[in-house]
Amino acid sequence: MPKEKFEDALNKLEKIVSKLEEGDIPLEESLKLFEEGIRLSRFCNQKLDEAEKKVEILLKGKDGLLKAYPFDPSMNPGQEQDAESEEEE
Repeated sequence: MPKEKFEDALNKLEKIVSKLEEGDIPLEESLKLFEEGIRLSRFCNQKLDEAEKKVEILLKGKDGLLKAYPFDPSMNPGQEQDAESEEEE
């Protein structure tokens, strides 16, 4: 069985939420959908946590410390970091 992808799990979760919000399904089916939704939610959370850890690793400075930079789509990657490095020298 192929590994489940985050995007696929999120799409399934969204469909389950929509079905449950409609409220037109029997209780037993609602419970099954709810259980599947919880499973998918946990899976998505796990994948997001893994992605966050990867990003943290990528953002560590040369000294091994994480440095927080505000997201600015107009800046090139590393531009802000370079400017800060020049100020320290």
